[in-house]
Parts: sequence; structure tokens; C-alpha cells
Amino acid sequence: MNKAELVASMAEKSGLTKKDAEAALNAFMKSVEEALVREDKVQLVGFGTFDVRERKARQGRNPRNPEQVIEIPASKAPVFKAGKALKDMVNA
Repeated sequence: MNKAELVASMAEKSGLTKKDAEAALNAFMKSVEEALVREDKVQLVGFGTFDVRERKARQGRNPRNPEQVIEIPASKAPVFKAGKALKDMVNA
């Protein structure tokens, strides 16, 4: 499902116009992005949690030259962990 299909589905289920549904989806995504930039956790009970995880610096190998060891810097990565209710629905 791409963004346009999601907007259409949201509009159908909520009774909103596609334009209003897209505005709501964009506002949701922007709010989650801003929270993650502040390193806040976004918890939607029953659905899941958006969070930021720290990745430590580490050494890796250059795939084109396996003898060459490269330093991979520390970084932050956004992650989503599905909630129990969502997992149960997917596995039903």
C-alpha cells in the first residue's frame, strides 16, 4: 500500500474527503518526525511505538575490498515496534 492508497482508505473509513485525509496523514507524519527529532517516543497503545535507537560506532569491511577495514560512525535510527494487538491481528 502506498501513500495514495492509504489516503483513500483513510478517507473511506473516516468519511473525510481525500484532501482532508491526506492533510491528517501529513500532520500525523510531521508530528511523529518532530517527536523523533527531539528523541521522544511516540506510543500508540495497541498499534505500536515509534522510537529512536542509538547505533554504536563499529568496524566493518569494505565489500569491494574485503581486506580493508572501515570505521562506521555512531548514528541514530528511527525504529517501529509493533504493539501486541497489532501483532495478534497480523498473526490471526
